[in-house]
Amino acid sequence: MAEPRTATLTIGNMTYDLPIHAPTAGPDVIDISKLYATAGVFTHDPGFTSTSACESALTFIDGDKGELLHRGYPIDQLAKKSHYLEVCYLLLYGELPSAALLEDFEHRVTHHTMVHEQMHNFFRGFRRDAHPMATMVGVVGAMSAFYHDSTDINDPWQREVASIRLIAKLPTIAAMAYKYSIGQPFVYPRNDCDYATNFLRMCFAVPAEEYQPDPILSRAMDRIFTLHADHEQNASTSTVRLAGSSGANPFACIAAGIACLWGPAHGGANQACLEMLQEIGTVDRIPEYIARAKDKNDPFRLMGFGHRVYKNFDPRATVMKESADEVLDLMGIHNNPVLQVAKELERQALNDPYFADKKLFPNVDFYSGIILEAMGFPTSMFTPIFAVSRTVGWIAQWKEMIADPTGKIGRPRQLYTGPTQRDYVDIENR
Repeated sequence: MAEPRTATLTIGNMTYDLPIHAPTAGPDVIDISKLYATAGVFTHDPGFTSTSACESALTFIDGDKGELLHRGYPIDQLAKKSHYLEVCYLLLYGELPSAALLEDFEHRVTHHTMVHEQMHNFFRGFRRDAHPMATMVGVVGAMSAFYHDSTDINDPWQREVASIRLIAKLPTIAAMAYKYSIGQPFVYPRNDCDYATNFLRMCFAVPAEEYQPDPILSRAMDRIFTLHADHEQNASTSTVRLAGSSGANPFACIAAGIACLWGPAHGGANQACLEMLQEIGTVDRIPEYIARAKDKNDPFRLMGFGHRVYKNFDPRATVMKESADEVLDLMGIHNNPVLQVAKELERQALNDPYFADKKLFPNVDFYSGIILEAMGFPTSMFTPIFAVSRTVGWIAQWKEMIADPTGKIGRPRQLYTGPTQRDYVDIENR
């Protein structure tokens, strides 16, 4: 048996041995959990970009290789050969299901898609022009007031029921938020529709006529869900885990994740990308904006190109590009200047050595924004759709955290830079 490896930290004339853990993939991890107790010091890591906050067997990212694995399966294989609910099963339970297990799982999800009828009253309490994400944060948090039989986090069965309910009901809630924002009546889910088709139908159907999305659109929607299902310990996932570490109920934790995702630096990237395309406006202005992107003194940046984690290419983007091409062929882009700009910008950027040298490739947000725009979604719905997609990742991470015997409440420390102790001065003496 190999000797345990350690790293030695020297502070003054004292040395401390810190255990080194070897993951199944990725860089080694130096364990500093006992550092404060033994040495009386903290580490300082703004953004936690060099800190492992948990153990996880769900998702692995290698940004240099452009690799994204769910339980060991490459995302491109899952997106091309699988579908969203099968990926949900994989994330939740660790293995790909048999045909019988998948059928049972899909049945359970499908038959939980309706929400409590009294929840409709929540929507009517919001202003008509409320952003759908604001509505979703409130309504998802309120689910704990309706589903008391699945809020005991110490009961494995209640955790299971809550998981199924959240995966099933988030598309319904997101679609209701959209319908409310445009003044149309809610459309109830149907048990004879698959997950993606159900969502599109709830968003675009009206009582006056039946709506059946083209299978190409349903497949593209399913791929958007699949490609955003989980992405390791990002900001919103870490928020869910931090909220869950206090023992909060699962609905409150997912609402916290939705609130974090709403930030433009996280879940709003595809919306920012489309707004950039709208700013460019016409194909003839593309060279001007490409020149601005190359100018170090110009604050303008091409949104939807490059990625903070992926240093060579985004493995999700290849599959998303295929869907974008299919959707644009189906819908036609001849009369849509935004989509014309997107296609031409993609062509010029991919053929420009500047972008190739700097690894500024179109990422998943670039293509997902194009698809959602072509489908007819307003930009205000881009992040809610992201929230629907990511719900299973949040739940799987939350369940993993609850089951971890070494888990403890999150409590980051700080590098204090404020004043030291001083005495209170009465107001008349200030």
